[in-house]
Amino acid sequence: MISLKYNIKLKFQVDGIVEKTDVIGAIFGQTENLFGDEFDLRELQDKGRLGRITVEIYPKGNRADGEVIIPSNLDRIETALIASMVESVEKVGPYNSKFELVEVEDIRAEKLKKIIDRAKDILTVWNKEKNLDIKEVLNEISSAVKVGEIIEFGPDRLPAGPDVEKDPTLIIVEGRADIINLLRYGYRNTVAVGGANSKIPDSLISLSKNKKVVIAFVDGDHGGDLILKELQGHNVKIDYVARAPVGREVEELTGKEIAKALSNMVPLQQYLKRQEMPVQLAESSQGVVQAVVQETEQKKTEVPIVIPPQILEEIKKLPGTLEGVMYGNNWEQIEKVQVRDIIPKLETAEDGKVLYIVFDGVITQRLLDLASEKNVKLIAGARIGGVNKRPKNVTLLTFSDLFTS
Repeated sequence: MISLKYNIKLKFQVDGIVEKTDVIGAIFGQTENLFGDEFDLRELQDKGRLGRITVEIYPKGNRADGEVIIPSNLDRIETALIASMVESVEKVGPYNSKFELVEVEDIRAEKLKKIIDRAKDILTVWNKEKNLDIKEVLNEISSAVKVGEIIEFGPDRLPAGPDVEKDPTLIIVEGRADIINLLRYGYRNTVAVGGANSKIPDSLISLSKNKKVVIAFVDGDHGGDLILKELQGHNVKIDYVARAPVGREVEELTGKEIAKALSNMVPLQQYLKRQEMPVQLAESSQGVVQAVVQETEQKKTEVPIVIPPQILEEIKKLPGTLEGVMYGNNWEQIEKVQVRDIIPKLETAEDGKVLYIVFDGVITQRLLDLASEKNVKLIAGARIGGVNKRPKNVTLLTFSDLFTS
């Protein structure tokens, strides 16, 4: 079977009524010996280099229009030459004619396109079908088993692991999803408090006091700190604190991440000292917010930084703008800048000229070190990130510190 490469498609007009055989005869007759026997159409057909010529005729009054298709197994140059030869046909029978190339269709390209389109259809249908994914099956079975292992502890029916009462070590987490995730990786001595806004039940307080070791495993966000604060406020015994990576929740951690967080747990007092903010907010009798810097040495000294109400109103407008404001003495505005320009602007500023910076961005170690060098007194930002060393001469605040009661 001949594997053809191209279809030569031509259209023609004849100034008279003719038959298909007249057109085919004209093509063979008027192209014969134009380029020798090598390009004789009959010879090429006999050798399988050209396919069967098909003709369609559409009579229009006293003339005929039509189409010719010549399949070709020649190369591109030879195929182009054949097309040009057919275009040279000037008569069909006794009538004048005009042949014009419409296109040379690449049969293989069209075939490939059809194959690709069909493959897409097959894949689309395939994806819609229910595939048996062994990982999904195992996860589904595992999740079902772990959920089945969850028990309800105490009269408040707290979500807990099956070993919550008999294991000498207790892990306290926030919610049911945390329990499920810990069970998935074999941690069965767990109990959940039910969220940052939940009341700590007496049953959990009693349980913690009967345990040899109690670990508070909190999320790596502000909510985690609230949970820990709530537990402390209700006198829940806590020996160690483990924390998920910054911005992550216990329920989404992998087995390795859980193991790492628990291995990095620290005693409660050490954790509190590490997390201790050097700033507290207080509201004066005049309604002015003050930032009180505390030095936890032999004695505490208070150096109030008063943020005027009108400045607080301006700060409230910053979230979402990616802008910042630099202030000088008495909170006089020096310049309003884009967040990305704060460090370059501060680098070129005179020492002590910029005293306060508030901006809709992350307070970084680089900015903090530069602010300390430039004698900036206070920096307030959207959040604090990657700060390992806090200079004593710079007060740090976040927007949540300023506006969360």
